[in-house]
Amino acid sequence: MTSKLPRVFPEIAEQHPAEANAACRHPALPRPGRLRLLLLILISLLPFSAALAENWPCWRGPRGDGTSVETDVPTVWDGKTGENIVWKSKLRGTGHASPVIWNDRIFLSGCDEATGERILTCLDQTNGEMLWQKIVAKSKLETKHQLNSYASGTPATDGKTVYVSFLTVDGHEIPAPNVGSERNVTPGQILVAAFDFNGNELWHVTIGDFISAHGFCSSPVIFENLLIVNGDHDGDSYVVALDRSNGKTVWKTPREHKIRSYCTPIIRDIAGRTQMVMSGSKQVVSLDPRTGRELWKIEGPTEQFVSSMVSDETGFYLTAGYPTHHVMAISPDGSGDVTTSHVRWQSDEAKCYVPSPVLTGPYLFVADDRGTVNCFEAATGKRLWQDRLGKHYSASLLTANGLVYFTADDGITSVVRPSDKLDVVAKNELGEYTWSSPAIANGILYIRGEHHLFAIGKR
Repeated sequence: MTSKLPRVFPEIAEQHPAEANAACRHPALPRPGRLRLLLLILISLLPFSAALAENWPCWRGPRGDGTSVETDVPTVWDGKTGENIVWKSKLRGTGHASPVIWNDRIFLSGCDEATGERILTCLDQTNGEMLWQKIVAKSKLETKHQLNSYASGTPATDGKTVYVSFLTVDGHEIPAPNVGSERNVTPGQILVAAFDFNGNELWHVTIGDFISAHGFCSSPVIFENLLIVNGDHDGDSYVVALDRSNGKTVWKTPREHKIRSYCTPIIRDIAGRTQMVMSGSKQVVSLDPRTGRELWKIEGPTEQFVSSMVSDETGFYLTAGYPTHHVMAISPDGSGDVTTSHVRWQSDEAKCYVPSPVLTGPYLFVADDRGTVNCFEAATGKRLWQDRLGKHYSASLLTANGLVYFTADDGITSVVRPSDKLDVVAKNELGEYTWSSPAIANGILYIRGEHHLFAIGKR
């Protein structure tokens, strides 16, 4: 079972403007042999320094799975002493959204809690200086979980336009659905907006209702001419695709269940078709991203999902969730309800909820919210090892240099060499707490701390 070659890699989108739309979607997974050939072709076309550099245009990077092809990313740094810190930039407001990077621009979403302003900030990648900052919306603060923020959705960009989403509320409260103890919650509307690279607003729309005692997070996904947004919540849930040029709704698919989840979809050309796969709403589903039509579904395995899925040429992998915890591998070639036929393996050995996993080689790495990390054999689901590396994990995992980066809430990043046994290469202090997933672009590792954005590179 294989998948088609992507038409273009993100880093050569500017050399091939006709392919720019494909550059920011989550591309198909090429066959290993063809990938090597494609890399040789790319290297012959690009300057050597740019051959393995790439932008980080959306949640979890150019493939939406936390993988980077870059090979010169730092493994040692210290935010307290300044070792390998290229710069750090003081941020206005708060937020758990990841930075996205396109060439010399960095985009972050945030919230000024004192004013209720939801903001989009553009920084200069070379020095961290602010180029512009725009107020996307001004609203009351919604109810949320203590580990969430008012700006948790990561923006997405195609190199010309940047897209961002927030929740707006008027402050009125209703009894919270789907909670264990009685409390009130602020219902609201999901706002999606588009800005050009000079900070000019192109359009903004509200796409639907949203209510959750845990607050809001939805990271837009770019696919061809569409911007896809997940609207899973404790009400009439939906997934919506907007026309990227004007914000008009192209399709809107209702979800079967009414339960909050926060998964960002991934899109792959696999098993002979283009599939958008996501967990949430008490299901795992594959949709046709062009139409929103359901291709297959798996009921369960639990109620609530936060982490995003990953994939290889054999299928999809998920970690979930609440109230029960699962790690699961799914074959991608089904149709209809495949609950009993297409689960390749399932494990309850890791209690993962928030951090998204990462695949590298034969290994599936999973971070447990409680601070333990797990290594599974991706083909079989056998857990090879488990160990405690941090106190608590919110950030999703990342791989580069053939290494895996685990960033804990206390700002300590453990760099691990993939192996059948735990092999810690380095442990690095940021000097600030962080709940944001790291990003990599052009040899620089970016980590959003509680107060600063850190650019980490070899010096």
